[in-house]
Amino acid sequence: MKKINFKNLISLLLGCCLVYSPAAVVVAQSYEIGGGIGTAVYSGDIIRKIDTGQSGLQGTLFGKRNFDNVWSLKVGVNVAELMAADSILPIDAMASLRQGYFTGRVTELSATMEFNFLDYVNHKSEFRFSPYAFFGMGYAFVNAKGRINAATPVQKYQTGTLVIPFGGGLKFLLTNQLNLALELGFRPTTSDALDQLDSTLPALPRYETPLGSDPKALAKSLNFGNPNSKDWYYFLGLTVSYTLTKARCFTY
Repeated sequence: MKKINFKNLISLLLGCCLVYSPAAVVVAQSYEIGGGIGTAVYSGDIIRKIDTGQSGLQGTLFGKRNFDNVWSLKVGVNVAELMAADSILPIDAMASLRQGYFTGRVTELSATMEFNFLDYVNHKSEFRFSPYAFFGMGYAFVNAKGRINAATPVQKYQTGTLVIPFGGGLKFLLTNQLNLALELGFRPTTSDALDQLDSTLPALPRYETPLGSDPKALAKSLNFGNPNSKDWYYFLGLTVSYTLTKARCFTY
């Protein structure tokens, strides 16, 4: 059995690193930590389209592993305020009568894969920025309070849901270890209960009482939940991250 020549083995590994690309710098398994702040909005049975007038603050902390200059795995926690009210921008006359609302906090744990379209971390690159896209999986916990219509009292509630984060943004390399990113993220959920209007109430006729009756009694007779759609929420914000380690092989 031949003995292993460690000197030759090390030389071979270094050679593989050097010849990977004649004009590239290889970045291997670097790690980043970071955080950011932004805004969050909801859409569902109270708001059918994005309404920036009904938005809340959003913050994030994350860790990231960069497998190379293209792919990264990001694990993080997001905390955001979500809110919506029929009194602000009702979607129709019935919603104006309903007067439902909710406000609450969502705490999301997620893992996403990021893809950089440009090799912006290469020290020979002409770019100091790169657009990127991401996708992944997560879980959101919601603690909120609200009411489903004018005839019901305000109550606290909790719910949880799987989320499928995806979106994109633009990264900027400020220094060799400092990164700035502008990101827009979409969060479709598997729940219709973020706003309490989860479509589980039995189907009711539009009116139990004649027109012109007590509005609260009329509102109570309306079944507003849409069983054909789930709730969504969205993040838009800035993040800053710091690279902890960066192993490089330079070509000569």
